[in-house]
Amino acid sequence: MIEKFHGVVPAMATPFTPDFEVDEATFRSLIDWYIEQGVHGISVAGSQGEFFALDHQERIRLTELSVEAIGGRVPLYMGTGGISTREAITYTRVAESAGADLALVITPYFISPNGEELVEHFSQIAKATKLPVMLYNNPPRTGTNVTPEIYTRCAQIDNVVGIKDSSGDITQVVEYVLAGGAEKVVFAGRDTIIMSLVMHGGAGAISPAANVFPSLVVDLYDAIKAGRMAEALEISNALAPLRAAWAWASFPVVIKEAMDVMGHSAGPARPPISGLSPDRRAQLKVLLERIQDFADQRSALPAAVAAE
Repeated sequence: MIEKFHGVVPAMATPFTPDFEVDEATFRSLIDWYIEQGVHGISVAGSQGEFFALDHQERIRLTELSVEAIGGRVPLYMGTGGISTREAITYTRVAESAGADLALVITPYFISPNGEELVEHFSQIAKATKLPVMLYNNPPRTGTNVTPEIYTRCAQIDNVVGIKDSSGDITQVVEYVLAGGAEKVVFAGRDTIIMSLVMHGGAGAISPAANVFPSLVVDLYDAIKAGRMAEALEISNALAPLRAAWAWASFPVVIKEAMDVMGHSAGPARPPISGLSPDRRAQLKVLLERIQDFADQRSALPAAVAAE
């Protein structure tokens, strides 16, 4: 079941028009571009995808649209989380009916369930679907952490295939890897730990940076898997400032601003989140140009030299 869940998966930003409606045409073109750049899957309606700003009908339509646009070319990791177990089951069943490959289920947010409640939450969701279920741990956004102990218990559920972790805690994700062994997958949700996690046996990354530099994040993954660690470290360090720039504005607008600067706009974030100030946008442009220059220099090298 887990073999197809690996590699670089953009944590896709949901494109909006200038008046904040879902932009289906841009959504389709971004999907095509990601796949042309060599990604191994697409994640839709996660945190970077502003799932929390979508209404019920938009989430259903986005699920259907994702299946249509991807057309089976790569796996679809569909965000199906909700505050309540009932809500998460509803969106997970929508994903299953539409033809998604995996349900990516964030922990409940606003409320603060304890360990027993989290295990029961994920158990009930997994029982309600035939889809593979991946837990999504993002304590900076939800205020709830899936500890290794909680994950170990959830991993015993047959169709729970693993976890995406956005805590940035490398000790915790290594414990996830050890708890699940070869039967489960662990994905980084924070770009700065991709190298460490994959070296420790993780499956890959559901990557915000892959919205902006998908082929470069794929190069990072490929270099790690091939054991070219000096090259991998160089790429990881080149991408790291983009993650640091998240502090320049409210989440999740920095990645959307970066996409716009680099010519693959996903439009604005939905209010109340607003865009970068002119000064910050100018700083972001300089940062992105440095990363692009790095990527261009790599592509100009003969393949054998770049791999050294």
